[in-house]
Amino acid sequence: MNSGGARAVATHGSPDAPAVGTPGGAERARQARRYARLRPGDRVAVVAPSGPAEPARLEAGCAVLRDLGLDVVVGKHALDHVNLGAAGPVRGDWHRLAGTDADRAADLQAAWCDPKVRAVVCARGGYGATRVLDRLDWDALHAATEASAASGGGPKILHGSSDITALHGAFGTRLRLTTSFGPMPAGVIADLDPAADASLDALRTALFGGPAVLAGTRTLRPGRAEGPLTGGTLSLLAAVLGTPYAPPPAAGRIVFLEDVTEAPYRIDRMLVQLLQAGWFDGAAGFALGSWKDCGDPAELDAVFAARLGPLGVPILAGLPAGHGPRQNTLELGAPAVLHAPAPPGHDPAHPHPAVPDTGALTLEAPPGGAR
Repeated sequence: MNSGGARAVATHGSPDAPAVGTPGGAERARQARRYARLRPGDRVAVVAPSGPAEPARLEAGCAVLRDLGLDVVVGKHALDHVNLGAAGPVRGDWHRLAGTDADRAADLQAAWCDPKVRAVVCARGGYGATRVLDRLDWDALHAATEASAASGGGPKILHGSSDITALHGAFGTRLRLTTSFGPMPAGVIADLDPAADASLDALRTALFGGPAVLAGTRTLRPGRAEGPLTGGTLSLLAAVLGTPYAPPPAAGRIVFLEDVTEAPYRIDRMLVQLLQAGWFDGAAGFALGSWKDCGDPAELDAVFAARLGPLGVPILAGLPAGHGPRQNTLELGAPAVLHAPAPPGHDPAHPHPAVPDTGALTLEAPPGGAR
């Protein structure tokens, strides 16, 4: 596969035809530097850029990371609580953040700029990551990234999901590196069985090295696509659209999408927003993860087929990544292959309705393996 570009082929089209939706053929997407894989004994810093962590769950999740052989340190403000408005007494019945915007940004920046830290792991999602973006010293973050790469260790890892999608887009674009989208210590990781859990195996592979293969459950539009992986939680992609922190448009890329507790009409609205903004123009394909508590799955498939199907690229649904019970880890920015097969007897004249077949999203292992 050509990891520097992208290619989408509809099943009913010629394999040698230009990528559908990209004038003149596949549009080359800018290559991000792969983050360096971890080794046992590496230090990881757990910080909370969004909501506050529940102490017992945070400790349970950190214990799982220690069981992986990692040296875990926790950010100063991970257990802090403040409300959304001006400083004052904290009300438990109001939404809370893990400290002030300045404190959350300081924890994140200190961890990223610490040369002893090899990965920055976000404790949980919730809300608040977008509020720290303006408070980060991006020159300092860039200098720390370059120093890490120059040291021979390679770029460090930013890991998290859900609300952390806002950070993935900004770090990936501004620091030009891949990032890790997956379960978090005060979330699903706290419940994982170190002896036997597929989500933990996937996290271990993403952090320590190896290819990732995520099987889908159904094809909404058949075809095959190659290109860097982008995306994340849909509501956060919509939230940062038009800001200086939005990820670059999806041209030439495979777009991963997932979300939680969003009604089908709201998902439709966010897709329309991204379509009207041109963010999906030239996308190579779509990989749809879990949509926990998002309404009738059949209605969602109809929404995705109606909104994304006309783009003429492969759409694979049912990937075990996102907010569902299976939370595999994805390396955003990494070269990926999307295979959405058509079933026997599939009529290419009617490519949009869901068909009962499986496919896979495959992410390449980094060249040279672990550090």
